[in-house]
Amino acid sequence: MTQPIITKKQVVDTLTLWHQKKIDNAQLQDWMVTHFDPPETLIGEDEEELVQEAMHIIMNEYELAKLDKFKEEGYEFAMKFLACTEEDFVQLRHQFIHKGFSD
Repeated sequence: MTQPIITKKQVVDTLTLWHQKKIDNAQLQDWMVTHFDPPETLIGEDEEELVQEAMHIIMNEYELAKLDKFKEEGYEFAMKFLACTEEDFVQLRHQFIHKGFSD
């Protein structure tokens, strides 16, 4: 049996739908829960390790955050984080987590 795979494109497409207001916070969170929780799901298998880690962090944050804490700017921070390099990974992770959601 083949393991389900979540691609970077799927994450980007889902976040883009949210950014364009085609899905709401609850629908975004539901997608993250549905696709991130199953332990057999492979996240970003064909991506570089840093991008895989960024995908995990993004999906986990949107899965766990309270719906009213999502900030519109989170989309931009998530997109930058998904394009991270070794040099800016820590900075972009910090920006996404701390500026993409309200406290």
